[in-house]
Amino acid sequence: MIDLRDVAAVRRAEAAAFARVPDGTLMQRAAFALSVTCAGLLERARGRTTGAQVALLVGSGDNGGDALWAGAFLAGRGCAVTAITTADRFHVDGARALRRAGGRLVAGADLDGARQVLARADLVVDGLVGIGGSGGLREPAAGLLAAGVDAIVVAVDLPSGVDADTGVVAGAAVDADVPVTFGAVKPGLMLSPGRERCGTVRLVDIGLEFDQPAAVRVLEGTDVARWVREPDADAYKYSRGVAALATGSAAYPGAGLLSTAAARGLGPGMVRVLDDGTARTREIVDRFPDVVVDGTAPADQQRATAWGAGSGLAGTADQKPLVAAVLAAPVPVVLDAGALTIMAASDAVRSLVADRAARGLAVVLTPHEGEFERLWPGLLRDSDGRLAAAQAAAARSGAIVVLKGPGTVIAAADGAAFVDAEGTADLGVAGSGDVLTGLLTAVLAEAWAAGRRSIAELTEATAAAVWLHGRAGRIAARSGPVLAPAIADAVGAAVLAARFGEHA
Repeated sequence: MIDLRDVAAVRRAEAAAFARVPDGTLMQRAAFALSVTCAGLLERARGRTTGAQVALLVGSGDNGGDALWAGAFLAGRGCAVTAITTADRFHVDGARALRRAGGRLVAGADLDGARQVLARADLVVDGLVGIGGSGGLREPAAGLLAAGVDAIVVAVDLPSGVDADTGVVAGAAVDADVPVTFGAVKPGLMLSPGRERCGTVRLVDIGLEFDQPAAVRVLEGTDVARWVREPDADAYKYSRGVAALATGSAAYPGAGLLSTAAARGLGPGMVRVLDDGTARTREIVDRFPDVVVDGTAPADQQRATAWGAGSGLAGTADQKPLVAAVLAAPVPVVLDAGALTIMAASDAVRSLVADRAARGLAVVLTPHEGEFERLWPGLLRDSDGRLAAAQAAAARSGAIVVLKGPGTVIAAADGAAFVDAEGTADLGVAGSGDVLTGLLTAVLAEAWAAGRRSIAELTEATAAAVWLHGRAGRIAARSGPVLAPAIADAVGAAVLAARFGEHA
């Protein structure tokens, strides 16, 4: 599991470290690790570091100092290193070390000369702005990078122009192939739109110690494996969880098929479908003969250990009793699509969600940005990024909020959150959300059946389902352009990848 640490937490940890180690130690650790990463990239791209052209983009802060010291180390390995300074002041000791190693400095104000340096570069190190920076790049850096860079770009801590806490990009920003981040991964590296400016993030341990647990985290495959364990020797269908679905409709029968397929693919003990009296349920049973169809009220289906509702519903007022009936079930509930539309228009449904929260019963809401706007008008616009918006929505509703999109955010009412790093743009197809609803319902059903029922546990289980959705999308993409049925079909392979690793 990867902890995400905001700037304030990093600053506190740095201050504590400065009191323990000699001046300059942290910068030397960071700069040496940065130089090793750069050398490795050059060796893979060119076969050697000797003779490589390296350009440093150097601002006035410590990130510029890191870049200068790293440049000195690279010059010592035979690279031709030129630092482009974009401010009147810069790290004096780092600049002195670079010159001693044979590097040179040019002023960014000399745009023609600086652009020539960038045009010749095999690798560029972005040390313009540190983690405390805000807003887009300023001149002369913005003008210098306006035409783009063809070389490999390595960012010091995070790409300049990306907000470290929020991922907000408020203007011109660097596109980095490899951000090398120190001490902790910053949220902005994982949150959209900042994550689109990042390639492969590399974390360097420089000895920072944090005084409290991280509130925001990223799950990895080994974490997800805890939520999709192989069945115990004495397991039976009811002990393994019963996922129940009120999804699809006569108008949108495909949604029911997709959510059912995804829930089955995860491997719970049973999947049940609420019978609405239409041919939809017969279609599901014809496709999946192991699925149980039941028209009993959800609260009375005592074997069900989680419910999913809304995918394929039109969201009309006449469907409100169905959503209310699902919310009456004393197990975790997932609301998607049409159910969210109904909730947005109904104070009564909002009250049911709040009442469940007061009783410690989880509701998972899965809005994309348009649905989020209908549920909480203006909140996303007025918040400091997607993470803050999702956390605020969770606090208002008492629900676990899954704000879908690039870097999906999963937030609980107490402020705890996960950011998903597994999903890709391949998930942005019709029916993908229906697959996610089935996955979420099945993961929560297994968790509830296993006695893992706290909101903290179910929030992590929700994040695990989002990870599995992303991995299933990646697996489906290996065979060509992705469609929702292929994502559903890949759920089983995604489970194996979590249990046994990438090559399962």
